[in-house]
Amino acid sequence: MEQIKSVIFDWGGVLIDDPRPGLLKYFADTFGLALEVYTPVHDLFLDEFHKGLISEEAFWQKVSRKLGKSIPKASSLWTDAFESIYVPRQKVFAFVSSLRLSNYKTVLLSNTELPTVEFFRGLGYYDMFDMLIFSCVEGCVKPERRIYEITLERLGFKARQTVFTDDLEENIQGAEDLGINAIIFKNLEQVKSELSRLGVKVD
Repeated sequence: MEQIKSVIFDWGGVLIDDPRPGLLKYFADTFGLALEVYTPVHDLFLDEFHKGLISEEAFWQKVSRKLGKSIPKASSLWTDAFESIYVPRQKVFAFVSSLRLSNYKTVLLSNTELPTVEFFRGLGYYDMFDMLIFSCVEGCVKPERRIYEITLERLGFKARQTVFTDDLEENIQGAEDLGINAIIFKNLEQVKSELSRLGVKVD
């Protein structure tokens, strides 16, 4: 077995509570629509937004046109929504810090949007990560092969020297297809246990 040198973390659903349900409810309420009416329209354009192919303004133009609704007035509706539902998991952050102190390279790898990245940068307390990789900056998303390749290239490690944890099975599969050790995130203690079995020193 290769010695593990890096642990890669998803953001939403791992480091913070999954933002998707809260975001969708916020946007549906803002447009005055039922969640089941709003959600499929939102998801039509989300991949483009996640890849940084369209701006927030263009995203809302597409959504509002499809819904037949006016764009709500806000400097950044996405940022307003994200701020309202953001819930960090402090124990997971503390664990990341402990891994870094034990000389593991720590990486945040997230499918996310440009306004969320700006919100993230404004927080100023993610210094426990050696590397930050966002889909909207790279132009590709999990579970696409390229985003994992970018991560490995920047780390300079082989796939089997890394571990990736995410709360979505398709993203885990994408990493495993490239040979990365992968753990589906259910809770912190479960992840620690699985990391330990891979030879990672955990507190």
